Amino acid sequence: MKKNSLSVVVSVFNGEKELEDCLKSVSWASEIIIVNNSSTDKTEEIARRYTDKIFTRPNNPMLNVNKNFGFSKARGEWNLCLDADERITPELAQEIKSEIRNPKSETNGYWIPRKNIIFGKWIEHTGWYPDHQLRLFKRRKGRFPEEHVHEMVKVMGEIRYLENHIVHYNYKNISQFLQKLAAIYGPNEAEQLIKKGYSFDWRDAIRFPVKEFLSRFFAREGYRDGFHGLMLSLLMAFYHFIAFFYIWEKHKFRQINDEAILAETEREIVQSSKDLFFWFSKERTKLIKNPISKIFHKILRKVKS
Repeated sequence: MKKNSLSVVVSVFNGEKELEDCLKSVSWASEIIIVNNSSTDKTEEIARRYTDKIFTRPNNPMLNVNKNFGFSKARGEWNLCLDADERITPELAQEIKSEIRNPKSETNGYWIPRKNIIFGKWIEHTGWYPDHQLRLFKRRKGRFPEEHVHEMVKVMGEIRYLENHIVHYNYKNISQFLQKLAAIYGPNEAEQLIKKGYSFDWRDAIRFPVKEFLSRFFAREGYRDGFHGLMLSLLMAFYHFIAFFYIWEKHKFRQINDEAILAETEREIVQSSKDLFFWFSKERTKLIKNPISKIFHKILRKVKS
């Protein structure tokens, strides 16, 4: 394939409701590769409207195996990896065309910011923006490690950043979130923690979800996303709670017969309450515009802590 050509790789399972809009957004590419993960709906029929390069594979729970397979079939000088629920904006399309026409000689890949639309709203905080994704890279210079479902492509060489966005129509309903959590994300998260040497501690059943909620709602300003931010922070806390459940299962539901379990649980809850107070106070201080009031609020927070 000619110089500066682009191959788009889409790995998809039962994507009949999303795939067409995805492929329309990249119809300008030199080549489109579809890895059909044994779909049972009209995915293949829709894909054939845009390409004849369709490869059917088993629906591997490690999603990135089939994406890497797709890269191996691509012939363009550059590869762009997309999911069926993602769209390339016209502005990003122009930026990609410009970059691959006039690439910096040492650049092998590009981070692309991503807008996540979750439950019908663009989530600008809560850890979901700018959500840079390493999706554009030179052929044979990038691949997924195939270790974790949330991993990024590993690219050899220099990587730069693009300015325009991928739009990701992420979770559309609670059922979709819970299904992915139970079937894919929770078990994989547990497995990765154990591989990294995690030492079982029953108190993490409390610590994991509390830490995640504090991180999402406060540290990453989820409250700025309104009620969506609150609910997503709670859902992500639940995600880490479920991940701990899978860890417990892998430890054969270890029995904890500690007589101090009531006191230890109380201690964890009290500490969590203190952490919540600290973060509420800290974030409220940010919203105070009067300098004197802000100083007074900081002093009061230190006294109470």
